[in-house]
Amino acid sequence: MNALRPEISVVILCYRAEDFTPIFVSQVKKVLEARKLNYELVLVGNYNSQSNDRTPKIVQELAARNSKIQAVVKEKMGMMGWDMRTGLEVATGDLVVVIDGDGQMPPEDIIKVYDKLISGGYDIVKTYRDLRFDGKKRVFISRVYNLFLRTLFPKVKIRDANSKPKIFTREALKKLQLMTNDWFIDGEIIIKASYLNISIGEVPTNFYLNKNRASFVRTATIFEFIKNLILYRLYRLRIFLNNANK
Repeated sequence: MNALRPEISVVILCYRAEDFTPIFVSQVKKVLEARKLNYELVLVGNYNSQSNDRTPKIVQELAARNSKIQAVVKEKMGMMGWDMRTGLEVATGDLVVVIDGDGQMPPEDIIKVYDKLISGGYDIVKTYRDLRFDGKKRVFISRVYNLFLRTLFPKVKIRDANSKPKIFTREALKKLQLMTNDWFIDGEIIIKASYLNISIGEVPTNFYLNKNRASFVRTATIFEFIKNLILYRLYRLRIFLNNANK
């Protein structure tokens, strides 16, 4: 561990979370401080120029009041993948966690994946959604997607690619060379890690209904997932592995 770095950085994707952001940040701080971890929080509040979203201002105010918080506030040039990468780029911790800031994933899961990584010697640990309360349609779509993923990429053994939080060692994160700007970034992480033989652990979680806003996942997003799976199967993974082995 580098003594100049926080032990753990938690990247929280806050897009359009607005007034829920301070609540979730407080919950995350509580679980980290209960374990006496040296931490930093990276609040990603990227925005669309035509939006009246108050999240950017809220994350900036939180960062101004607390030296352990960094705010990332940029005009959006992509979807969730771009947001995640802008947060990961500024995270300085020896271990890096990414989690959605909408409350569907319990903050306590950060400690669960941390403990699994530390005790099990993994490079990446993530949750899988064992109990879900977000509707039968979303459950069905997720199961079909994960089945399709494992069929196209036999080295992928995980249950639930899109579930968070995910925790990475700094070395594993560096090896992944993430490039995705859209919703496929979780798939990119799992495919690349599996084919680089980066060890992945999983722990169960409960996934709750978002009562504050509707899901951003639309029918078009599903076709986007499928398109990216096919492109990775045909050539993107091969190009990445060739470059990684040079």
